[in-house]
Amino acid sequence: MSDRIDVAILAATGSVGQRFVQLLAGHPWFRIAELVASDRSAGKRYAEAVNWRISAAPPEEVRDLVVKHIEEPINSPIVFSALPGGVAGPIEEALAAEGKKVFTNARDHRMDPDVPLLIPEVNPDHARAIERQRQLRGWREGFIVANPNCSTIHLVLALKPIHDAFGIERGIVTTLQASSGAGYPGVPSLDLIDNVIPYIGGEEEKIEAESRKILGRWIDGTFEDAPIVLSAHCNRVPVRDGHLETVSLDLHRSATPAEVIDVLRAFRALPQELELPSAPRHPVIVLEEPDRPQPVLDRDAERGMASVVGRVRPCSVFDIRFVVLGHNTIRGAAGASVLNAELFYREGLL
Repeated sequence: MSDRIDVAILAATGSVGQRFVQLLAGHPWFRIAELVASDRSAGKRYAEAVNWRISAAPPEEVRDLVVKHIEEPINSPIVFSALPGGVAGPIEEALAAEGKKVFTNARDHRMDPDVPLLIPEVNPDHARAIERQRQLRGWREGFIVANPNCSTIHLVLALKPIHDAFGIERGIVTTLQASSGAGYPGVPSLDLIDNVIPYIGGEEEKIEAESRKILGRWIDGTFEDAPIVLSAHCNRVPVRDGHLETVSLDLHRSATPAEVIDVLRAFRALPQELELPSAPRHPVIVLEEPDRPQPVLDRDAERGMASVVGRVRPCSVFDIRFVVLGHNTIRGAAGASVLNAELFYREGLL
């Protein structure tokens, strides 16, 4: 593993930053060389700086790394950004201008007209947009690649094979989103226990717009959205990890539940063909039990990298309806960026 590429993790002490650390520790292609955080953590050993929430202790290989301040120079050629939205934008642009390959979980650049919003099983061809991005921004080596919102990722993994097989005209999705989606410490316990909060700022707009971009095309140097109409309703619920979404779809060509289940179960794509280290063997898992998927039972399927579908049945308003569940901080956040970087590695884009 001596030939691994050095990587830096921005906002390494936060909830998504910790997932980056967990997923990249011992990675066969990447080596954690730099951990970057705010004034409060800079200059400390990572083990001292982080309030580690994933397991008993941080991975041994990073415990003694001294945390850098965000304003210090970054030497690693690859940067994974867990920076909060609203802060990430200019920092990521400056790093890309320096020649860094930036894989970001932040929202700031997702809808930029030259930034790939990438799910490797769904739209790997959108990676070609980095060529146009470099031309427009005058960057020689660097680029920015974004992964979608946590709910969007698991939704679109389920939509992709259905859309390819039958076409999707419109749909309604209602999300029941875990508290960890708000970061740590997230929503105050007295607001969330014995309660559901029917509002997550900007979330509904992200799901609707991001899904169209991802399922659309990169053609003639521009993104062309998929002609799909989605209506999203987003709710925060007292669950630790795992976003559950109920979905109803109006299809271009009608399909039975059995036909939908068949295309979901058969779905494989480029990450599976390339056997990328973080790729789930089965990107979409379909369960038959009438009361599944459930967050506590199913969020860790395929090491948290799969979307788990259940309750596929006819819809009395549209054509088909089902439930989809996914781990929001693994595949829905850090794991998505890591898989994007693995795709770029195997495709010779790093």
